[in-house]
Amino acid sequence: MHNITISESAANQIRNVLAERGSGLGLRVAVKPSGCSGYSYVLDIADEPRADEITFEERGVKVLVDKEALQILDGTEVDYVSEGLNRFFRFNNPNVTDECGCGESFNV
Repeated sequence: MHNITISESAANQIRNVLAERGSGLGLRVAVKPSGCSGYSYVLDIADEPRADEITFEERGVKVLVDKEALQILDGTEVDYVSEGLNRFFRFNNPNVTDECGCGESFNV
């Protein structure tokens, strides 16, 4: 069984984004070939589940993941962090073997 977990900080941010938007089911997470290392994360708001997605629910929020991306994302914790003036979702992905220097892409 595949698993994605959601930190309390990420859950709070997902709730905030959905509340500001006024609608939405949860956070959609995908990966796409990109950058110098292989893949990058793609985020969007999901208004409804797609047939090719698996929904993970934790801390009262949902994260929807494409079944093909799940192999790459299995075991990942979705977190939301603040570093200085920057705030962003961070993916603590145990499958990553290398990242590019700019942090925009990763390899598994």
